[in-house]
Amino acid sequence: MQPEASNLSSVESTLKAINDHKVSFSVDCVIFGYGDEGLKILLLECNLPPFIGSWSLLGDFVRHNEDIDTAAYRVLRHYTSLRDIYLEQVATFGETDRHPLARVITTAYYSLMKLSDYNNHVFTGGLRLKWFPIDALPRLAFDHQGIIDACYTRLQKSLRERPIGFELLPRRFTLSQLQTLYEVVLNIELDKRNFRRKLRSLGLLVDTGTTQKDVSHRPAKLFSFDYATYRRRRSGGFQFEL
Repeated sequence: MQPEASNLSSVESTLKAINDHKVSFSVDCVIFGYGDEGLKILLLECNLPPFIGSWSLLGDFVRHNEDIDTAAYRVLRHYTSLRDIYLEQVATFGETDRHPLARVITTAYYSLMKLSDYNNHVFTGGLRLKWFPIDALPRLAFDHQGIIDACYTRLQKSLRERPIGFELLPRRFTLSQLQTLYEVVLNIELDKRNFRRKLRSLGLLVDTGTTQKDVSHRPAKLFSFDYATYRRRRSGGFQFEL
């Protein structure tokens, strides 16, 4: 059975529009790393005019045989060699002039990793990779400052609403380490007593029965996060707020 002329025309028009309006799709990853030196972002030296001398986010074009999440994970594995990294999609940026050579629409993600897990010898194709403090970023290529701002805002919101902060801490941590993380990422000062009272009310921290070792001060207790209890309570409507 032949398709109706109107439908055929619609198909042909669609195909023509696709061919006439060539658009590339990419992913850009804001990689947040946390450690003793605070919160940092991993950036790549840019070698594309007119941005030579600037720094850019880690990203790539989406291949024809992959979806955008797969592309983002591929970028992370390529530049960090790590596979089990927290990843969250944030927004799509499609300004017509955001790329100097072509029309490129990009989907932005942020990921979280411990600085101590990073492999400094990962292949980078001859370009430099460098960690920069969140409050001392260099000159950035493209619209990457706007992408970072959007991802940082999302990170701060998500940190209060979900237990993603534990992705940035050792498996066993002190309450002071946890509070410092929240203060650094949220850029605020928290009251120690109120913060710990809120932690106790959540009922999601487990006293490991161990303390810090090889420290110059009185060793503090070490805790872990109870993911099993959190998942069970979340299925019943529990809201994580800290």
